[in-house]
Amino acid sequence: MDTRVAVMSIIVEEGSTVEKLNAILHEYGAYIIGRMGIPYRARNISIISIAIDAPQDTISTLAGKVGNLPGVSVKTALSGVLSHD
Repeated sequence: MDTRVAVMSIIVEEGSTVEKLNAILHEYGAYIIGRMGIPYRARNISIISIAIDAPQDTISTLAGKVGNLPGVSVKTALSGVLSHD
């Protein structure tokens, strides 16, 4: 199955969605290479960056689930690097 490397940028404006977001990310943990979270207290938001290596449909599904959470924005950048695992 072909996989791609991607980066997801997530901005959380609703603190009440953090638990649901973490549950979704845990569900896709096997694909996540690394995660960095930055609480921006001055603006009362959190900024999360996720590096992922997964099939493109998995990346899209994850982005869709995250983006459907209230008060959460997500953008994905896909690399051109394909792996044939």
